[in-house]
Amino acid sequence: MHARLKSAILLASSLLALTAQAQVTVKDAWIRATVPQQKATGAFMQLIAAQDLRLVSVTTPLTPKAEVHEMAMQDNVMSMRQVSAIELPAGKTVELKPGGYHLMLMDLPAQVKEGQTVPLTLVFEDRRGARQTQDVRVPVRALNAAVTPKEAHTDHPH
Repeated sequence: MHARLKSAILLASSLLALTAQAQVTVKDAWIRATVPQQKATGAFMQLIAAQDLRLVSVTTPLTPKAEVHEMAMQDNVMSMRQVSAIELPAGKTVELKPGGYHLMLMDLPAQVKEGQTVPLTLVFEDRRGARQTQDVRVPVRALNAAVTPKEAHTDHPH
């Protein structure tokens, strides 16, 4: 009986750990390549949360400093600023893209080159303030990349 109780507790704690994982679908993730000596770049993706969440931070072994940012019009000037969070309403696609919300990877120690893959840890927070993480591996695209490949073909009839 004692062994069954231990098994039941282990199973319950495993299920609890699984539900504590962020339930976010990450699509079309990419990081823009840099030129030598460039100290920052952006990461872009589409996020779809199963429940209402907020993206509150990002970390990566690539650089010691990574932040959640947005481009916004301020006093008739487009400016970039750090934000405390990006709201992810349940079931809605939130796009992190050039010219909008994005992740900034700063204080880069070396050039980021097309073809590399960069690990990112996204940190989400639910309405109760409970934090969840999700690890993603993000490909680096050419320096001049501005849109995802899927978007690049939408204007061309086939």
